Amino acid sequence: MVKAKILISGNEAIAQGAIQAGCSFYAGYPITPQNEIIAYMAKQMPKKGVFIQAESELAAINMVYGASAAGVRAMTSSSSPGISLKQEGISYIAGARLPAVIVNIMRGGPGLGNIAPAQSDYFQATRGGGHGDYHLIVLAPGSVQEAYDLTQLSFDLADKYRIPVMILGDGILGQMMEPVRLSVLGSRCSGKHQVPSTQHLKDWALTGCKGRKPNIVKSFFLREGALEEANLKLQRNYEIIRKKEERFECLFTSDAKVILVAYGTMARIAKSAISQLRSAGKKVGLIRPVSLWPFPQKPFNLKNKNVKYLVLEMSYGQMLEDVKLAVCGRQRIEFLGRSGGGVPNEQQIIDKIRIISEKS
Repeated sequence: MVKAKILISGNEAIAQGAIQAGCSFYAGYPITPQNEIIAYMAKQMPKKGVFIQAESELAAINMVYGASAAGVRAMTSSSSPGISLKQEGISYIAGARLPAVIVNIMRGGPGLGNIAPAQSDYFQATRGGGHGDYHLIVLAPGSVQEAYDLTQLSFDLADKYRIPVMILGDGILGQMMEPVRLSVLGSRCSGKHQVPSTQHLKDWALTGCKGRKPNIVKSFFLREGALEEANLKLQRNYEIIRKKEERFECLFTSDAKVILVAYGTMARIAKSAISQLRSAGKKVGLIRPVSLWPFPQKPFNLKNKNVKYLVLEMSYGQMLEDVKLAVCGRQRIEFLGRSGGGVPNEQQIIDKIRIISEKS
C-alpha cells in the first residue's frame, strides 16, 4: 500500500528521518535556523531513546562521541557557528572511527552573521573543518523529501564505514514545507516490522567485555608510528568511499552547451532557470552534486569538449574549487555566487548564461 504524503518542514523531515533510521540518542543546543529539529526531537525522542538539550554545542558533540562509542545510533544538529564549536569533537569522532550523524542547516556568516540562508560552510564540511587528516561523508539534500531520505541513508553509511556523516542544508531547505512520503528505506523493511538495517553487533563498541577481550575506542596514539598507522587506515577507508559513494543528479547534460553546477537550494533555482531557457530553445543542463564529499567526478567526464560550466553558489566560490579539480582544465568554467543571505535568482542566472554564450 502506498503511504499518503504529509506536509512537513525540512527540519522536521530530517528529525523524523533520523527516528525512522533507528536513532536512539540525540544531543543538541538551540540555534536558528535549525531549531525545529531540536524541538521535534525533544517531543519524539523520549519515546525512542535519549534526548538531551546540552549546555553547549561542545557538550552536545562529546555526548554524541560517548553514545556512538557505546554502539548506539547518535545524532546532533546545529547551524554554522554552532557547527564551528563542534569541530574539535568531530575530529575526535573521525579519529576514533565512530559513526555519527551531524546536521548543519547553514546560515549567513562569517561570525554570528545572520539567520538568512547561505552555503558558505562548504569548505568546513568537505575539508574536515577540524584538525588532522580526516573527512566526513557530506550529503546535500535538494528537497524536503530528499532531506528525509538522505537522513536515513546517512545512518547506514555512518555504520557501514564507521565515519561521521554530515547532512548539509540551508535555512531555506530547513524552514520550507513540502509534501513528503514517510517511506522506509528498503533495507529496513522486514516483513510487517520496520527495523534499523544495521542492528547487527558492533564488535568494536564499548558494551562491556564479559567473556571477550576489552575494546578500546580512542584517537590518542603516542607510540611511535601508531598515529600514522591509524591515519593510513582512515585513508584506505576514504579511498573506498570515494569509489563507491558518489551521488549526483544530471539533467539535460547530453546535448547541453552550458551546464550549470549547483547543489541544495541553489539547484532548485537553477532548475527553474533551465526550464525557462529550454522553453526558449537554449541547450542548458544541470549537474547537481548530492554527495559533496566524496565530490562526484563521473558526471564531468563528458565527450563534448566545447561545453561550458557555470557554477552557482550561495557563497563566493567554494564548490567552485571542486568543480575545477573535476574538470581538470578540459572546459571553461564561469561562476555566479552571492553570500551573507544573498541568493542568485533566475534572472541573474539567465543573464549570466547570455553573457557566457556571447563569449567566443
